[in-house]
Amino acid sequence: MFVGAKKATPRRNHFNRLWRKACADACVKGLRFHDLQHTGNTLASRTNAGTKELMARLRHSTARAALIHQHADHDREREIADAVDDMIVKAFKRGSGRNGHAEGTDG
Repeated sequence: MFVGAKKATPRRNHFNRLWRKACADACVKGLRFHDLQHTGNTLASRTNAGTKELMARLRHSTARAALIHQHADHDREREIADAVDDMIVKAFKRGSGRNGHAEGTDG
């Protein structure tokens, strides 16, 4: 993705300069390279990837580290709310008679 002056992978101490230039060229402000990890893991989690799979993608050894790089977003919140709503509507249509208790729970 980035090539240094000698057509090689840039050293760590030169990378930030190249990153800032790439962002400026793309008219992107305030984006840190590390932000891409958070975005990538959040998007990967939306594919229903498991925690172990997310850990492997980012080479994390703990679930906690993988979860730090995963964020909720408005679109996903809407999808979850719609799915819960669909379950409630279907339960009412079935006439489950459970008096508000979810299927499989004691009431």
